[in-house]
Amino acid sequence: MKKFIFIFLFLPFIGKAQFTIVNTSTTDLIEPRVGVWPLSLQRIIKESDTSYVLQFRDQQYTSGVNMSTLRFRNLEQLRYFQQALTVLKKGNNGDIAKFKDYVVKRVDVKREGVWYILTCSDGPLTNFQQPEADKMIQAITSL
Repeated sequence: MKKFIFIFLFLPFIGKAQFTIVNTSTTDLIEPRVGVWPLSLQRIIKESDTSYVLQFRDQQYTSGVNMSTLRFRNLEQLRYFQQALTVLKKGNNGDIAKFKDYVVKRVDVKREGVWYILTCSDGPLTNFQQPEADKMIQAITSL
């Protein structure tokens, strides 16, 4: 009888240790560009940790689809990205914002306007125009 009480007493702890449920939620904050060369900003909530991801198609590979991500560990790092875009918007052709994991460069193209080239430290790169940058700035500001 004591064995049954002992088993029922510890059964909830044993069961909980074997069945751990990870609560993960991914939300699209904005998709400034869709189609062949998609670009999207997502919020990922895992347990109590929130991170942000800029997902894009790596433009070094034109023959195949190679999706890449730039991860921001928290909102503060994402706001640095937003500040870089805001400063570069007011800047000049060739201005660069360098960070540990990525570099954003402003390029003025005649008849097309302002472009930004985003290069990640691990290799992937993409580019986007000023209207797409404005959408990302607005989305990050509203967080």
